[in-house]
Amino acid sequence: VDLIRAITRILLPISIVGAIALIIAGVPETLAGPAILPTLENPNLSQAIARGPVAHFEIIKELGENGGGFFASNSAHPFENPNGFVNLVQLVAILSIPTSLIYTYGVFADNLKQARLIYLIPLGIFIGFTIITAIGEYNGNQAVNSLLGVDRAVNFEGKEVRFGWAQSALYAVTTTATMCGAVIAMHDSLMPNGGFATLSNLFLQIVFGGQGTGTAYLFAYLILAVFVTGLMVGRTPELFGRKIEKREVVLASFLILLVHPIAILIPGAIALAIPDFQGISNPGFHGLSQVIYEYASAAANNGSGFEGLGDSQPAPLAIAAGAKPTITALWWNLSASFSLLAGRYIPIAALLLLADGMSRKQPVPATTGTLRTDTGLFTGVTAGVILILGALTFLPILALGPIAEAFQITRMIG
Repeated sequence: VDLIRAITRILLPISIVGAIALIIAGVPETLAGPAILPTLENPNLSQAIARGPVAHFEIIKELGENGGGFFASNSAHPFENPNGFVNLVQLVAILSIPTSLIYTYGVFADNLKQARLIYLIPLGIFIGFTIITAIGEYNGNQAVNSLLGVDRAVNFEGKEVRFGWAQSALYAVTTTATMCGAVIAMHDSLMPNGGFATLSNLFLQIVFGGQGTGTAYLFAYLILAVFVTGLMVGRTPELFGRKIEKREVVLASFLILLVHPIAILIPGAIALAIPDFQGISNPGFHGLSQVIYEYASAAANNGSGFEGLGDSQPAPLAIAAGAKPTITALWWNLSASFSLLAGRYIPIAALLLLADGMSRKQPVPATTGTLRTDTGLFTGVTAGVILILGALTFLPILALGPIAEAFQITRMIG
């Protein structure tokens, strides 16, 4: 019943209206094959321009947090994203469901106050990461600027000029915060600020997150915050009127929150330790970010990438010419598949077990000793738990990747 309602009340209506809006705004929608036209440079030569039912594909791609583009360049392609209005529609579609699910919880639990307080945590992180990324893209690469003899030049590498630095920064943070994966700029070309923000989004998974995953991970952190706070103040840890006991803490801390770093850091360490596996195009700190981003994107079910990484099989034409699949491509295909499966299916199973166990517990009446979870103080404690357990788990990687890269650029200027 819930599945049918979600499709017929939410996904289909929004997709139909959104697709019509995209068609009106200039996104193609046709079942015709490629258009064969003469080139502008030489009328005697022809070119095939790909087309298809792009509009309805595009709105479903963004609304459903899939992110796989109709064209290879994804939402940077002018048929997928021709102007600023279409870009705005896409951003709203990407954010609409993940952000609304926190409010949905407040309706179900009849506690809108708690929902509003919880909402402030991912919202604050989202705004902060957007500002950090935008500052980096606006100021550009200071090492390059010093060679050009200018104080500031916007970083336009890997970007569509019609979107510029501001929309590219907002889209990069949005698509990694929501586990969508659609892109309008190459994340590999982002300044270290953007690399830090996008990687952090993939690590945390609670900056709204995917359709339900972000909210579910938020409540895993809530369970741990209730347990830790209860220990500190000597009160019984309770959430949703149920006692939080060993089973809930084990499921929340290990099978939900620790599987994610395991799926990222262990294969990442193996890839970095064996040069034949790497396929890094930018050795050094940025190369480490390329490797870790690949696994973080797979484990978080995002799909975007630092595309300088040689992680794909040779093209069919290259294979026909005698090229063989490299061990690099084979390694990335297999290891990223492990991260993808482990990063999603194990936490899903744990979340179902956690929800089932909580539903079977006898409700405990609230007393003066019950820790209230709909206060600003508890929300701050939850944010602290997220910072300690989530952010610090990946701090060494961030320090060796984008943070070190930023210091390296500063040293080059000096």
